[in-house]
Amino acid sequence: MKTKFILHGGFTPKNEDEDLSDFYKEILKDTPEKVNILIVPFAKDTERIVPTTIRVTNEFNQNRGQKKLEFKVANEGSFIEQIKSTDIIYFQGGTTLKILEILKRLPSFKDLLTGKIVAGESAGMNVLAKYFFSPSANDVFEGLGILPIKTIPHYKEEYKNVFKDVGLDLESVYLKEYEYKVFLV
Repeated sequence: MKTKFILHGGFTPKNEDEDLSDFYKEILKDTPEKVNILIVPFAKDTERIVPTTIRVTNEFNQNRGQKKLEFKVANEGSFIEQIKSTDIIYFQGGTTLKILEILKRLPSFKDLLTGKIVAGESAGMNVLAKYFFSPSANDVFEGLGILPIKTIPHYKEEYKNVFKDVGLDLESVYLKEYEYKVFLV
């Protein structure tokens, strides 16, 4: 059973001009009539969890068509069980090192994702890669390596050489804001 990964380069908060509907439609494509979605805010600062979760649920609902969507917000205590009972896992953006620290503690995390739809925006994209560049930290880090790629969210031309000595055998996934890429693994 294949896992579908949809990686998103992030966005500028409060930029009302950009349309994220294609991204959310891609996530929902080929899902059943009733869809369970787990929103993972582990990369967010506490005060941003509620407003960003509302934004994500609104985006999904605007692009659901006739599908019935059920949302849950992940928590560390029951995260493994929550993953097992969901169709879509949506990793929000934020601080990659925060989410990475949490996910590294989970045994067999990669296996839990098998057959799911996994979407990651910005930090949520980075954590899935073997290596990632964090524009906010201005440094290269090692991710979980679930996907054999190196990533840069919020890509700008000035970042193009950050991996000159790292992961030379890996695919480069450099996504500007509002861009996304799909992987079937």
